[in-house]
Amino acid sequence: MQNLLLLVDRLSTWLGQLFAWLIVALTLMISWEVFSRYVLNDPHDWALDAQVMMYGTLFMMAGAYTLSKNGHVRGDVLYGFFRPRTQATLDLILYFVFFLPGIVALTWAGWIFASESAAIHESTFSATPLPVYPFKFGIPLAGGMLLLQGIVEIVRCVQCIRQGEWPSREHDVEEVDVEKLKAMVHVKDEDIEALDQFVAPHGSKP
Repeated sequence: MQNLLLLVDRLSTWLGQLFAWLIVALTLMISWEVFSRYVLNDPHDWALDAQVMMYGTLFMMAGAYTLSKNGHVRGDVLYGFFRPRTQATLDLILYFVFFLPGIVALTWAGWIFASESAAIHESTFSATPLPVYPFKFGIPLAGGMLLLQGIVEIVRCVQCIRQGEWPSREHDVEEVDVEKLKAMVHVKDEDIEALDQFVAPHGSKP
């Protein structure tokens, strides 16, 4: 079972990393459009539509990736003080009450939305129209991946309630922990304070 859960984690991670390259493409496109508009005086009417669709795809496909890393923002003022079993019980209730109905509706409605768009070959209203339906198929794809990852998280909640601790998950990049970073490079607070005298403004007091 654990191998299956980690397999879904890896799939969500792979898709998230794949679509993350849209950040690079989006940055290059915006830079080129600014150069074209203000230097070459040759703006493109389709550029804004393309940027919106790329950003929307990036945003949607990051959902399952973020859920697999337990990275979605939650009101954890009290949550962090709860025992793992209490956390898992609370999460399990919220998954069934809010997550599953919402994501199932998103996936189902998104598929209908995208199918209707493809049926009429929907495009943008710019002078140089771009096809919209490939972008809209990202909605049910993102919803389906979120649903799959959500089922994995529900299984993890059940395991935590039974075992009293959270099971392992696939890891990727994490926020930098300053204390861990100082320990890794063997730097102490005293060393940092000793260096402050060289970077502090001349004549200032500690």
